[in-house]
Amino acid sequence: MRSAELYRHSRVIAAGLVCVAAAGLGGQSAPQDQPRPSFRTEANYVRVDVYATTRDDVPVTDLRREEFQLLEDRAPQAIDQFSSVVIRAGGPSTARPDPRTVEDGRQAVTDARARVFVLFLDSLHVDGADSKTIARPLADALRRVTGPDDLFAIVSPQTSIRNVTFTRQLSTVENVLSREWGLRDSTRPLDATEQRYADCYPGLPQGQDRVARDLGIAQEMILRRREEQTFESLESLVTYLRDVREERKAVITVSNGWRVFKSNQRITRQPTVDAPTGPRVVVDPRTGTFSKDPALAGDRSSACDGDRLRLAQVDNTRRFRDLLDRANRANVSFYPVDPRGVVIFDDNILPAAGVGQNPQINPDEDRTRRGERQTSMLTMAEATDGIAVIETKNFGPALQRMTRDLSSYYLLGYYSTGKLDGRFHAISVRVTRPGVQVRARRGYLAATPVGREAPAAPTDAREAAETQAVSAALAALSATPREPSMYLQAAVGSSASGARAVWTVLEIPRAALAGEWVKGGDVDVLLIDGSGNTAGAGRASLAPGTASARVTITPRGLAPGTYDLQVRSKSAATSRASTDSARVTVTDAEGGGALFFRRGPGTGNQEIATADARFRRNETLRIATPASASTAPAAARLLDRTGKALAVPVALSTLNESDGSRWLAAQASLAPLGPGDYLIEIAGTSGGSERRTLVAFRVIP
Repeated sequence: MRSAELYRHSRVIAAGLVCVAAAGLGGQSAPQDQPRPSFRTEANYVRVDVYATTRDDVPVTDLRREEFQLLEDRAPQAIDQFSSVVIRAGGPSTARPDPRTVEDGRQAVTDARARVFVLFLDSLHVDGADSKTIARPLADALRRVTGPDDLFAIVSPQTSIRNVTFTRQLSTVENVLSREWGLRDSTRPLDATEQRYADCYPGLPQGQDRVARDLGIAQEMILRRREEQTFESLESLVTYLRDVREERKAVITVSNGWRVFKSNQRITRQPTVDAPTGPRVVVDPRTGTFSKDPALAGDRSSACDGDRLRLAQVDNTRRFRDLLDRANRANVSFYPVDPRGVVIFDDNILPAAGVGQNPQINPDEDRTRRGERQTSMLTMAEATDGIAVIETKNFGPALQRMTRDLSSYYLLGYYSTGKLDGRFHAISVRVTRPGVQVRARRGYLAATPVGREAPAAPTDAREAAETQAVSAALAALSATPREPSMYLQAAVGSSASGARAVWTVLEIPRAALAGEWVKGGDVDVLLIDGSGNTAGAGRASLAPGTASARVTITPRGLAPGTYDLQVRSKSAATSRASTDSARVTVTDAEGGGALFFRRGPGTGNQEIATADARFRRNETLRIATPASASTAPAAARLLDRTGKALAVPVALSTLNESDGSRWLAAQASLAPLGPGDYLIEIAGTSGGSERRTLVAFRVIP
């Protein structure tokens, strides 16, 4: 297959299915009501996965917290959190449906009882023929060690991580593997940037030269850029897997390995006989101003020189180490597989990515490169507690240990007494029970200390108002009783007729749902004005097993002011009545307040209305605030309790309800967050002015 066709073929895989992810193992797990472990994410908080077996390599699953001893740099550490994870493989299929969308797959991965496998096909560092050779052995090995309910993902450097999808169909994975996806031995540029490098530095003699002055420069630049592309893709993958679930994830990385490039001053030499020129100054037609942008000036050589000097200074040593440390913190283990099997020569006589004359590679240099690649794969596996499969084509034992690691282990978390010094800290784990041996990560790279300054006093009225708004939202969150008889949440807006309406969500606490509310009951909702008069009322009946209800009150002529929302509830099992209340403020503005919705394993992956503002990390939160017909969505952000924006995506959309009301709805996955209080800011525009709403919620373990 020609290289151009190979590249197009790879892009088809990337766009179609080059991301098939894996979550959810074929087998039955521990009891389904087992709480999902949640671990903190503070800089000095460290989590450790521990694998306990007998001397015959049989997993030990009944160890207790007090049987573990954990040390960091030989100093004992107090175990803050402890959880045993056991997933029973080999049971009958649960016949769960295959995820149909990206979001369905993302939600499937949050199942704490599921195992996750991701195949990373490093197309930039695997030859086309080798990618065909590895397909059948790898597929056969996967079939032997995985079950019908496992979920898989396939990712390559050409994959957009945002589009990672999940499947339980191993046949789909086999179909992708059977195609020739390796591009390393392509002798033609793979994209426009590589073509530009080849055009700028053709590697051919000029004039009286016998050897090209730019010999090997384009090739070196291409290889360095490809390694950057692979590392960027792996970094994005680790971040994605960190955010979707805390439990262990396995990444089977099919690659020849990486040289982990360091700086190379050789390619900074002057590559042509012509003196270098500075960038041309042209007029940007978009702005009418002067610009030195090489793309606007058509100055290809200037753009090439800039890339050449940058790539010459690349030192991926630290970047590679940081990638592995991120993987450790994200509980991602790499299982690198070299598809070449036993390697004699690292490169062909015709070197990969060759441009012009081919630079000669002597045997010593070839051995060095082969050693660099093997070292990088061994380091990747050892640093993340995986296994490197090199110099062999027997993949079965490595994959068997991988699935065993994902099926039975202990999660330990502790606050490190060490310093945030950016250095490696050794970890050792012991157990007191005789005859049990344990394996755990050897250590971690501590975070670099960041200077923390006291928050500055507000410098103007706007900052003071924002600080007050944050405080008020958090105060409303803290005002909720610890164990109310009924959770309440309310919002005020306009109904289809334009009249004011009050929407209320009522929710029974879980303990009461299984106790006095086991047979259901009735709820009356009263809206009481400042004079003690009833301004409106509503009623709801809760069937057995139903936790929440939504009640709409549409009084006539609801004037601005403060109202009490009184809820009188009576369960059918006990006939005992309870009263709860909340304060509702009606203003001249288009609306106020918000309603909460949750979706996750505890809701059967169905979105339900909720009045409890406490959420878990394996849930998706949606917050809806009333809006007028003329309000357009502007932006939504996730904030910490100080009002600082967090780098967690929040999707904002409009929602038109069946009763004619209109809402702005913000949705976010809570997987990246640690326990604590947070806010979502929703901004909308109407008539040229902006309206912002701050809503607080709490993430709990």
